[in-house]
Amino acid sequence: MSTHKPLGKKIRLNKATNSNRRVPAWIMIKTNRRFTRHPKTRNWRRNKLKRS
Repeated sequence: MSTHKPLGKKIRLNKATNSNRRVPAWIMIKTNRRFTRHPKTRNWRRNKLKRS
């Protein structure tokens, strides 16, 4: 992928990267391990972004 991207695309990709994290440990403890995995996690090979 090219290094030179439009600012809007960079912001969208950055938001997707930040949101692609696991559930924090304190939330697992607080909810008695009801939420162990994040419903919106995405793998870069399996699912692509809608519009990037």
